[in-house]
Formats: sequence, C-alpha cells, structure tokens
Amino acid sequence: MGKMRTAIGLMSGTSMDGIDVALVRTDGLAAVERGPFLGVPYDPAFRDRLKLALEQAKSIRQRNERPGELAAIERELTLRHATAVTEFLERNSLDRSSIDLIGFHGQTVLHRPDEALTVQLGDGPLLAKETGVAVVYDMRANDMLHGGQGAPLVPAYHAALAGTIRNARLPVCFVNIGGISNVTYVGVDGAVVAYDSGPGNTLIDQWVETHAGIPFDQGGMVASEGRVISELADRYLSNPFFTAEKRRSLDRNDFQPPGGKDAELADGARTLAYVAAASIIKSAGHLPVTPALYVICGGGRLNRTIMRDLSDLAARQNAGVISAEEAGFNGDAMEAEAWGYLAVRSLQRLPLTFPGTTGVREPVTGGILAEPQ
Repeated sequence: MGKMRTAIGLMSGTSMDGIDVALVRTDGLAAVERGPFLGVPYDPAFRDRLKLALEQAKSIRQRNERPGELAAIERELTLRHATAVTEFLERNSLDRSSIDLIGFHGQTVLHRPDEALTVQLGDGPLLAKETGVAVVYDMRANDMLHGGQGAPLVPAYHAALAGTIRNARLPVCFVNIGGISNVTYVGVDGAVVAYDSGPGNTLIDQWVETHAGIPFDQGGMVASEGRVISELADRYLSNPFFTAEKRRSLDRNDFQPPGGKDAELADGARTLAYVAAASIIKSAGHLPVTPALYVICGGGRLNRTIMRDLSDLAARQNAGVISAEEAGFNGDAMEAEAWGYLAVRSLQRLPLTFPGTTGVREPVTGGILAEPQ
C-alpha cells in the first residue's frame, strides 16, 4: 500500500445540473476510503449560460480557443467550483489544510474523439489560487494524444471498487447513467473493459424540457404513464454505433431527441427510458463475457422506469441489477469520487486510461498539476 492522500473530486457532468463534490482518501491503488458528498445545483440562468457555451464551442478547432462568451463562462464556472469547495469544507467541518489535492473535471463543452479534440471549461490555476489547494485538471487530453478516445476515465476507480462489493459475483459491470451512459466491466481475472454505451438521460431531459418545461423526469414519473413506441425505439437502437466493431465515445449531440410529431409527452419519455436501458444491454454484447451483475450509478438509477426495463432485460441473460446504494456506494458521489481518485493517480504518474478503456495505445497517465500561488 502506497501513501494515503486526501483528495476532493469535483464533477460537472453532461446533464449540466450542478457541481458534485466528494472526498476520498486513497493511495491511488486499491485502498479507497470514501468520505462525505455534496451536490451544489446550478441556477437556471447559469444552466442557460452553459447551454450557450455548448453552442459557441462548436466553432473550436484548437482546444485552447475560447470564442465568444467562453472565456467569461469558464471563469464563472471555476469560481462557482471554488465556492462549492468552501461550502463543502464548512458543512463537513473540514480544515482546508487537511486536503492534499483537488481533482477538477470542469465542464465538457466539446468532445470529438475522431478529431482527437476534447474541451473542458475549467481554469485549474485559478481554482488552485482561489482554494489554496493544489489542483489536478485537464485529465482527458493526454489520452487523446496517445490515440485514445479521451473517455471514459472513471473505470480505473470502478476497478478499485469492484473488490469491495458485498456478496458480488464477477464479472461485474458498473453502469453510469448520466447524460451519456457508460459501462465498466471488471472480469474474474481483473481485466477492465470500458466504453460509452449510448444515450442516458440527455434525450429524456431534452424531451421533457421541450414538451413540459421541466428539466428532467423525476423518478421516471412521466415515463411511467406512457407506452413504448417500438418504431421510435428501433430507430435509436438500429444506430450503427451499437454494431460498429470499434467502441467510440459519444458527444451529447450524437443522438438527437425525437421530433414533436413522433410522440405525445408520456409516450416519448417512456420510449426514451426504454432506449436508455436497452442501449446498455445492447452495448454489453461487446463485453468479453456477459456480466453476472450490473451496478447502476449516476442520476439514471433514480429513474424507476429505466431501472425496471434494465432489470427485465438483464434477467434474460440471468444477470442481476442493483443500484450503487445496494452495492454499498453513493451513486451520486461516484463520479466526483473518481475525479479525486484519479487526481491522486495523476500525482503519482500512474495510468489513468488503458487500451481496454479508451483504446489508447498503451496505459498512460494524464492531468496537469496547478499549485496554489
């Protein structure tokens, strides 16, 4: 066991709903002690600013470009993260000096793996200056320089957690249902395979926001009153993404929400919930062995309609489905925890990504260290 470090992980995901803050103590290897968690929601006005950032980022060709409002939005985003760290420390009666490191994901505004281009808004040096804590940021770029897709990065953390699940049979598959869903397979032999598996909450969020003026379908309530429109579901599930030989990482724009004439509100939400579940099972067909257990993380695990569909589909493979909480974890905290864990690995120059996770040519580390000034 190596030296234990205390790290805060900060995650702002594709659903753009807020900042997740989590604490981990780890040696960057198998030793992981999970600490408290805090979710800090964005107000609607700032969410609109982030949507503007997505639009303006489409013109970026070099990853350090910040056209239009992007530089101002990046600064505001970073300062909001600094405030979130302060709130987290105060709420949990933690001393700033007890934190060795912050792992800062930032906000992805552009991800084009085929062009080796990924852009996360987030000013690491500014965050280090504001918090007085060393910050590791920009953890995806080095993977792309070495032929990887730049995603997913959480699998290294999933692999560390796999051995701690109560009564679990391997192989186990961690599923993160965020805006985009991704899977991490941990085999009996410890092999790790990971990739994006398809649309998660993004299409549902866009659908209910457009048709009902609500940001997401809480608990799958809207979907629970609808029916699956097979033709619409098949249109998504026949996308070449699912059958391609090479797994590729997804941008939130790779799958578009249905048109207004495709469905009524509840039927659209119901169909997209089914698509979210079926995408996972369909993509799991590319794994070395069918998992014995799926552990569901991310916001999608709170959508009961998705979870029911996932359980029904997995049962046909004799596989179980449990939430992160049933496995002994905090499903809201896992991605933020992972960013803290990865920051410690980065500090030690340990690999963050592997050929089986991002398609990188060889295991590589990543991240840039910003010391407080």
